[in-house]
Amino acid sequence: MPARTHPRPHPARPGSVDVRLPWWALALPALAFVALLTLILNPSDAHAASGDPAVTQLLARVQRLLAR
Repeated sequence: MPARTHPRPHPARPGSVDVRLPWWALALPALAFVALLTLILNPSDAHAASGDPAVTQLLARVQRLLAR
């Protein structure tokens, strides 16, 4: 028995590419954008990070090396 193929809803034009994105490919970036926008709009929830001296020294050394 021959394999069944699903017909395309519309014929593809020569040289065109048929791209279909899943729903989450649009929803996840939109959700991330909204979450970051919420963090930016509410700065009262932001707290300064306590820097570890070793990390601070490492970053200062990298900055000096890049400034040469």
